[in-house]
Order: sequence, then C-alpha cells, then structure tokens
Amino acid sequence: MASSHSFSGIFPISNFNHQPHPSIALSKSSIKPAKSISKINPSSVENSATFNHSSIKDTRFLGRGCNLTYQAPRLSASSKSLEQSEDEKPASSSWIESVFPEKARPYAYLVRLDKPIGTLLIAWPCMWSLAFAANPGSLPDVKMLAFFFLVSFLTRNIGCTINDYLDKDFDAQVERTKGRPLASGSITGFQALRFLGIQLLIGYGVLLPVNELSRLLWASSLPLIFIYPLMKRITYWPQALLGLAMNWGVLCSWAAVKGSLDPTIVFPLLVGCFFWTLEYDTIYAHQDKKDDVKAGVKSTALLLGESTKLWSASFGAASIACFALAGLNAHIDLHQINGLVELSLVQSYSEDSFPRGKETWCQLLQKGELEMIKFNHLLKI
Repeated sequence: MASSHSFSGIFPISNFNHQPHPSIALSKSSIKPAKSISKINPSSVENSATFNHSSIKDTRFLGRGCNLTYQAPRLSASSKSLEQSEDEKPASSSWIESVFPEKARPYAYLVRLDKPIGTLLIAWPCMWSLAFAANPGSLPDVKMLAFFFLVSFLTRNIGCTINDYLDKDFDAQVERTKGRPLASGSITGFQALRFLGIQLLIGYGVLLPVNELSRLLWASSLPLIFIYPLMKRITYWPQALLGLAMNWGVLCSWAAVKGSLDPTIVFPLLVGCFFWTLEYDTIYAHQDKKDDVKAGVKSTALLLGESTKLWSASFGAASIACFALAGLNAHIDLHQINGLVELSLVQSYSEDSFPRGKETWCQLLQKGELEMIKFNHLLKI
C-alpha cells in the first residue's frame, strides 16, 4: 500500500479529516502494491482479530470515512519460486561435501563417487566371468574378485570423465545432468583431460600384476568408452556400444585366470551381458527423453517409446538364454540353469512394477539384488 506522502501533493492529509466522504477515483492500473519485506498475507489482515502496531500505523493516514477497496497483489511464478527457495534452503547434496576439500569435490562428482551403482554394473560381469572360470566345485578366488572390483571402479571413473568431457554441451541442456562439474563450469576441459591422464596411468598400473592378455584386453576397451558418447549423436542405438564397453571385463577377468579365452563360454557370456545392458540402460534413458529431444541426443528409449516393455522383456530373455548357453558349455548342471530361467521371470515382473522414467534408482537397486541371486546360481550355491 502506498505511503502517506505519496498523496500529499494532491489531497493534503489535513483535509481528509474535514471532508466527511472524500471521493477518490483511481484506476486499477495506477494502484501498485508496495513491496513488503514481511511474509504476512495482506488478505488475512482484514479478517484477523488482532493487529500489530505497524499494521495500524500503515493504514491510519486514510482517515475517517475513507473506504478504499484493497486488492491483494498477485505474485508471479518467479516470485513464488524465489520465495519458496528462500524458505527451503537445500541441504548438503552429498557426503562428498563433508569428506573432500573444496578443490577436490568437482573431481569426486565428476567420477560419481556418490553414485556407486555404475561401478556395480561394470563389476557384475567380471564376477560372473570369474565364477565361470573357477574350477568345478570351488569358489572363485576372493583376491581376484576384489581385484576386478577395483578395476571396475577405476574403469567406471575413466568412463565418466570421458563421457562428461564429450557431452558437456549436451549435459548443460538436460535437467538431470546440468549440474555436473564440466557442464556447470566447476572444472575446465583441460583440468578434466589432465585428470583423465592420471586415471589412465593408474588404471594400467593396477593391471600390471595380471598377464599381458588381460592388460591388452582392458586397453582395447578404451576406444569403446571414447566412442560411446559420440554414438548418441548419430544413432538411436548408443546403448549397443555401451553394452560392449560396460561388459568388456568379461574377457579381461577370464583371461586373468585362464591366460586365454574360451570362445564357447566367454562369448555367450559377453553377449548375455550385452543384452542385459540394453535392458537396463533403455529403462534408465526414459527419464531424459524430453531433454534429449531438445538437445538432439538419441537413445533406444526415444526409438522404442511405448514398446519399451516388450523390447525390455525380449532383451532380458535373450540375456538369460545366452547365460544358459554359457552354462551348458561350462558344464553347469540343469538345476542352476533352471534357476536362471526362474530369475528371468522375477526380473520381468520387477521391471513391469516401475513406471518408465521414474523410480529408476529403486529399480536398479532391486536389479542389483537380482544380480546377486544370479551370481549365486553360477556358484551353485
């Protein structure tokens, strides 16, 4: 509401008290509510039984017998969002904030240290391969399991750095990814490349204890990791290349134990993991569909659309069939293979219970539990 001195040039306040019924004609457009720093709802003042001193002081200048109709100001959407953001201050987004020094945090976010599911998705194929490579009737070497979990962790970090460097312009246009360090400008492209070089040296150094074939196979996965982000620009099947990049550890881990590759086992296992990745990443890509269209990025989620459930079930069935073939070639008994078939039915039901593009993390976590069961079947537990 306007202050008293804004009317003094036209109607002196002293005259208000001597005019019984002053007539003031003001257009609606000329009345602009004054901004108030208080958060009191103006429309509730006239209905309230109590008034504080400041409220009465602000309206006293109107005088006796002067009735002005008050219209509550309309807040724009931006004003409401600003007010809401002031009231709801976001808490710390991750444990990274309390563990890492400020300069190191962008690098921790760059490799997704706060989201370990990516490491697990690379590690599971390695675990399965090690289970197949173990001698009949014995468990895989615990040291090798831990070793390739570390390799999966380092490989995932390298993949995140490469992906974010090549996709930084696209990530800035996608709601889910615009806060990533490269997309938001927290670190520069040169800093990311320097960090990538350090990771590559560490990754190769970690692999020195294993045989040369395993090291070469790991190095051969790097071109796949580099090419994957570029495939989003030219094909609706970038998940196909991701299926190879994410599961190349099947070959590395087998070679580390056996010193060679058995194509009758490792290739069906690799193809099974390939279809498994097509399955989960198509589901995952549904949450970015609208932003992907705006940014010009392609994915199987955009291609398959409403047919995703049918395709996802087909990918899952193909994955289980390939696992079964690898199991037969590895002389795993039919009881374990039957367990994998039963597991595929449970997996199909779990996928149908989640809406596309929502609750994705819950779905992937539940899938992690299913992969543990699958691992147990391969171990004959």
